[in-house]
Amino acid sequence: MKTVAVILGAGKGVRMQSDPPAGEAGLPKVFHKLAGKPMLEHVIDAVKEAGIEKVFVVVGHKKEMIKDYFKGHDVVFVDQDQQLGTGHAVMMAEPHLKDFQGQVVVLAGDVPLIKPATIKKLIEFNLARRASATDLTAVLPDAGNYGRIVRKPDGEIVRIVEKKDASPEELKIKEINTGTFCFNASDLFAALKEVKAENAQKEYYLTDTIEILRSHGKHVYALATDDPFEVLGVNTKEELARLELLHKRGR
Repeated sequence: MKTVAVILGAGKGVRMQSDPPAGEAGLPKVFHKLAGKPMLEHVIDAVKEAGIEKVFVVVGHKKEMIKDYFKGHDVVFVDQDQQLGTGHAVMMAEPHLKDFQGQVVVLAGDVPLIKPATIKKLIEFNLARRASATDLTAVLPDAGNYGRIVRKPDGEIVRIVEKKDASPEELKIKEINTGTFCFNASDLFAALKEVKAENAQKEYYLTDTIEILRSHGKHVYALATDDPFEVLGVNTKEELARLELLHKRGR
């Protein structure tokens, strides 16, 4: 079955801009560099090395800067002029995938250490189980503010629960949502049509598709990565510096 990738790269990265070096003020979040190249480039490279040929990159803030840099790369740009959440970002790619029958891997452009082998494993896992979706997860010593994965022993997800909504028992769960998913394409876009922006941010969340798919009797799974460091995202300069060190150590 064919697989495409949708990489989310439209965000401003407001918290990345404090006291920026000369020339970095106002950079798109995914354009901040790790090991000398933009974080987004690391994700694109990993996706290509995983054998995915068709790659869509959702862009918004300073999109011309990103498009210009990657004009030599074999990627398709999707404009998200209003940043209305991760679900909305993936919705923007639907016109390109109307007749596509296959799998869609959704990744964040600010998770630069993701490994090609992990992406391949996620795709194979989802395909082998004929699942509607598989959430790539990680087990952390301290799950902190991340959403917790409530699942059955076979890996099937019961729900993703946000920290603020979690019971004392659920707060003990150490498995967290990383924001990387593999979906059956038709199930993904059908579920996205049911996502509502009924939250404080008035945004459409991709994670809501999991509960929607389950409500329709679809199978959704969790697959934990062997290396939680590879799925760490970047929101601040401090976090980027930490990933730079991990990259140098070959993590």
